Amino acid sequence: MNILEAREKLPDSDKVTVNLGLVDLAQMDLLVREAFYTNRTDFVRTAIRNQLLRHADAIRDAAQRKHFVMGLQRYSRADLEHAVAAGTRLEIHVLGLAALDDDVSPELARAAISSLHVLGAFVAAPAVKQALNDRLHT
Repeated sequence: MNILEAREKLPDSDKVTVNLGLVDLAQMDLLVREAFYTNRTDFVRTAIRNQLLRHADAIRDAAQRKHFVMGLQRYSRADLEHAVAAGTRLEIHVLGLAALDDDVSPELARAAISSLHVLGAFVAAPAVKQALNDRLHT
């Protein structure tokens, strides 16, 4: 998978639905109307980012304690073949996006990966996802 293909295939966001009380929603709409935010989505994203910043130390500590890699973690066929050749099995822990290249076969994925813990998104060919279904924890 080259970089251009990766950008086209890998999601950079996901949709979240939130139910708000009418008073909270009205206050948010007032801030949008007063041009503090461009729209509701901008308000919600800003609020979430502020909370993530507020809890950054706790997130970092938990990620380290649970051995999570933060961001994009991509595995090629060569990466998995190397693990199998070395007699090791990967325990993948990703906070963000984990991706297996399109040329990774289901058999190679099962031979190389013992567990897959992803908080975020996991991108792989449908047959590979199916082969790893019993090892995937989200």
